[in-house]
Amino acid sequence: MMRLPMAASPEGLDVGFIGVPLDIGTSHRPGTRFGPRQIRAESCLIRPYNMATGAAPFDSLQVADLGDVAINTYNLIKSVDIITAHYRTVLAAGCIPLTLGGDHTIALPILRALKERHGPVALIHVDAHADVNPDMFGERIAHGTPFRRAVEEGLLQGNKVWQIGLRGSGYSSEDFDWPRKQGFHLVPAHEVWWQSLAPLMAQIRQAIGPATPTYLSFDIDGIDPAYAGGTGTPEVGGLSVPQALEIVRGCRGLNLVGADLVEVSPPYDPSGNTALLGANLLFEMLCALPGVAHR
Repeated sequence: MMRLPMAASPEGLDVGFIGVPLDIGTSHRPGTRFGPRQIRAESCLIRPYNMATGAAPFDSLQVADLGDVAINTYNLIKSVDIITAHYRTVLAAGCIPLTLGGDHTIALPILRALKERHGPVALIHVDAHADVNPDMFGERIAHGTPFRRAVEEGLLQGNKVWQIGLRGSGYSSEDFDWPRKQGFHLVPAHEVWWQSLAPLMAQIRQAIGPATPTYLSFDIDGIDPAYAGGTGTPEVGGLSVPQALEIVRGCRGLNLVGADLVEVSPPYDPSGNTALLGANLLFEMLCALPGVAHR
């Protein structure tokens, strides 16, 4: 990732990029198992200094690529447990994980490991979908259910959860009503078209506070498919790339304890643009972490 060295262990690292090549939780178009590989390939363009924010993350943090989690491609439930165990080790070393997905199922096992380390976390969730289905085709674990399970398992601080970019068709009004009942703050895409999201992020920073452990989960389909069509469940009318950058850059000042970029599907991304965008958003996440030098 970003031409960084590979590391076999998180010991001594401040931040580790981790791939989770999973797509057996998807309900429509597959291919996200190849997301980490393609994001890494496109990330070779990224340079070490952020010209917009002045962040120079490699001046102050020890960062490496920790490779991929060795999931079980034939068993989703076993894979979920494998992911939690893997992140438990990373977090125990004091290393902040930045994850290359994989489908959005992976957020649940990561949040389980984070709770063990930090307790329930605040969440900034960028997505076209709320991912709070009670089940999908009778299954309780899938890419459309992680945040329903996270609430049930006490992994989140419900009044400190923001879901940004929601839109599209749904099964019923309950798709968005249920998270509101849990205290989530919903920001549908159509309410912020053509608006800067910097003021929203300022409100979120004030509400969450600088000490609360916070996780950023970014589904690439939160962005309009005009910019990021290489994904499994695209929805028209999404966020723009500048808005996406405002969201991630607006996380600076929060106590980010991890982040992910999920649902890049290279088979639907022949130009590589979606993976390139994902790689840049991961770099921006790195730049927003606590302790990053600015010059």
